[in-house]
Amino acid sequence: MEALIVANWKMNPATGKEAAKLFAATKDAVQTAKRVQVVVAPPAIFLREVAGGYRGTRISFAGQDAHFEQGGAHTGDTSFAQLKDAGASWVILGHAERRAEGQTNTAVGQRVASALAARFTPVLCVGERERHPNGDHFTFVREQLAAAFADVPAAKVSKVVIAYEPVWAIGAPQAMEARQMHEMAIFIRKTLADMYGKPSAGPILYGGAIDAQNAGSMLRDGDVAGLLVGRVSIDAESFKELVRAVSLA
Repeated sequence: MEALIVANWKMNPATGKEAAKLFAATKDAVQTAKRVQVVVAPPAIFLREVAGGYRGTRISFAGQDAHFEQGGAHTGDTSFAQLKDAGASWVILGHAERRAEGQTNTAVGQRVASALAARFTPVLCVGERERHPNGDHFTFVREQLAAAFADVPAAKVSKVVIAYEPVWAIGAPQAMEARQMHEMAIFIRKTLADMYGKPSAGPILYGGAIDAQNAGSMLRDGDVAGLLVGRVSIDAESFKELVRAVSLA
């Protein structure tokens, strides 16, 4: 079974030339690895350039966000139709950095429904800002899931990839423990089973301070199908090491 790595470049790199160089290194890393599928999410301005020349099957391309409307007066936003025209078939939605800038649970839910209607694979990001001993973080994640799946019919639930990214772990020196991720994966599946009356969750990923040193243990013991990777994805050598670690896990 292939592991999925979603490489979120965020607002990097600075130029199209650097983006092409980074993608060339990413492509080389994937070609030499086994049992790994990669989705690259470059800044929208580089998407067409990065995706346009690729003819392989092991790398797909994603937008880092999209507006739920098909078009109109939404200055600064990007539509699913525009992303598709540029070469994307995946999209990251509800990332913690977008939520921090004001994107609400309701807005994320609108985007998930629109993504599925546009035949995109959504990577839905959920995760608490801080972890509470009393378990409040589970309530927080449940509310995010409930809003995100509000307009998703049962037949399409499994088409949504869920990336659990605890905000307190993003950019941190260390990832959360695999056993904690395993617990959260069980909770996510149970929440969706309660919502739809049957087990129906799609693949679950982990994101937050992941690298070549901890990727293997997270995949083996965290009950996840892959990883959402940020800072490591924009360092060619570090990403190569991560892909290799995942292929050996």
